[in-house]
Amino acid sequence: MRKLLLAVVGALGLATASMAAATDRWTELPEPPAMPAAVTSGLAPVNGIKMYYAVYGEATGTPILLIHGGLGYADIWANQVKALSKDHRVIVADSRGHGRSTRNAEPFGYDLMASDYLALLDYLKVDKVDLVGWSDGGIIGLDIAIHHPERLNKLFAQAANTKVEGVKADVMENKTFTTYIERSGEIYKKISPTPNEYDAFVTQISGMWASQPNWPDSELKSIKTPTAIVLGDHDEAVDRKHTDYIASMIPGAKLIILKDASHFAMLQDPDGYTKAVLDFFAAK
Repeated sequence: MRKLLLAVVGALGLATASMAAATDRWTELPEPPAMPAAVTSGLAPVNGIKMYYAVYGEATGTPILLIHGGLGYADIWANQVKALSKDHRVIVADSRGHGRSTRNAEPFGYDLMASDYLALLDYLKVDKVDLVGWSDGGIIGLDIAIHHPERLNKLFAQAANTKVEGVKADVMENKTFTTYIERSGEIYKKISPTPNEYDAFVTQISGMWASQPNWPDSELKSIKTPTAIVLGDHDEAVDRKHTDYIASMIPGAKLIILKDASHFAMLQDPDGYTKAVLDFFAAK
């Protein structure tokens, strides 16, 4: 009997460990749901490219601009768009060369990509936004906060780095991150106007990642926009110490650490992510 009990306990222990491993949501990469119906969408002519955009919700309050990360596309925000568009006008877009947007031969740079988004806001006749940026989108948001603060009310920058060394050296060894890259390539082939040029696009944008961003402390200290610096507690790509450094450089910045989430927190914990966004934007 004692041997039987030990065997049962051992089996239960293994099952519990297996269940615990299965619920480590920071290792998962859920698919975003379908986007809701847009109020309007199209291709905006900005800086020599055609930039896909979509607008959701008809509320008259401060618009919210959501900017996706590198290799991604606007629809990754579907969970947040559904929730935020109930009370806000929500704007999403595919960054140059990403998703349904075109690119040209001009070298990628965060200043250029920030200029694309500002030109899009001009096209939509939107003066000022609350901005949620993820990864490259967070870096673009910081670029706008540094150089064009008059276009922002608040900035929620998740998983951004301000120096190249802020990215973990072993990020490409992480299965969740490499799965994201593979999935991004599959989506690109389905929706891009240049479906056979994913490798060329990655090569082109990698030139930017090799040397940018690289802002001195003085530029971060110049930011006056109320800013949240945000990171998942299991982020695969951005170093936590670097995130702490960014928050310490920006005057009055709020450091937000998302529990049990990784670089892809908006997919892994959509409700918690949206709450963090709304709480920050609503705070005085």
